[in-house]
Amino acid sequence: MKTTSDLKEKILELKKRKNAVILAHYYQEEAIQEIADFVGDSLELSRKASQVDADIIVFAGVYFMAETAKIVNPNKKVIVPDVKAGCSLADSCQPEDFKTFLAQYPNHTVVTYINCSAEIKTLTDIVCTSSNAKKIIASIPENKLIIFAPDKNLGKYLIAETGREMVLWEGSCIVHEAFSLEKLIDLYKKHPTATIIAHPESETHILKVAHYIGSTSGMLNHVKNSTNDTFIVATEAGILHQMQLDNPTKTLIPAPSKENNTCACSECAFMKVNTLEKLYNCLKKEQPEVKIDTSVIEKALVPIQKMLSIN
Repeated sequence: MKTTSDLKEKILELKKRKNAVILAHYYQEEAIQEIADFVGDSLELSRKASQVDADIIVFAGVYFMAETAKIVNPNKKVIVPDVKAGCSLADSCQPEDFKTFLAQYPNHTVVTYINCSAEIKTLTDIVCTSSNAKKIIASIPENKLIIFAPDKNLGKYLIAETGREMVLWEGSCIVHEAFSLEKLIDLYKKHPTATIIAHPESETHILKVAHYIGSTSGMLNHVKNSTNDTFIVATEAGILHQMQLDNPTKTLIPAPSKENNTCACSECAFMKVNTLEKLYNCLKKEQPEVKIDTSVIEKALVPIQKMLSIN
């Protein structure tokens, strides 16, 4: 087995020879974040993917993110370390079920969180991310009815923030529903000067006790710009790597999960399916490759372009 150092060296060689670029989400393991050309949240990665000037895009994240990269770059080869890097939220919204759901609410503007499949995006009027969701909702005329899918927790947060009524699809992220309110309160009692920061995919009772609610990039910026020195972080634990690099003197504490296991924090098993060795193998073999029907790409591109134009 190659060492981490060997793998990184081989990956850099392959990347240069094949004119490839590596995009990675903040929730990836540290070694992948360190080798990536660009690390970001869903919005930043969508924007970056649309600007890529390379022959091959290696997407280290979950599969719907790689699909988005392919949709905005239909003529480029997009490969992933492991096709099993899925998403509980995306899986909770299947196309046929969603079509049946939409039929019950005609004349609604359909807004979908980017954490959904390419097929769901074809049924969408405009896509959003947690970074720009409020801006996207604000862009819709107030006389328009809205369906928001698939994340009910983000939807409830947006209803509270914007005052707009929305029909919600009942989907959720298992990672952001894993936090224990009781354990969080106990942890806060031990660190009463800490700032609790949370992702809006978290459940409402977690958001009610948070001092700051924001997207992955929003949380990173908040910690960087804050004068406080201690933070309890309620999102996937992978964010802590970049957050600590940005704030070496600050104390970062992962919010506790409901389960009693070896990791007190909440981790996405799907994100952690990707490894540095798998990344090396996929770049070497140029597979698994993300392939989407042209008709799906054309339809799914429309709501993504709307989002990017507003942003």
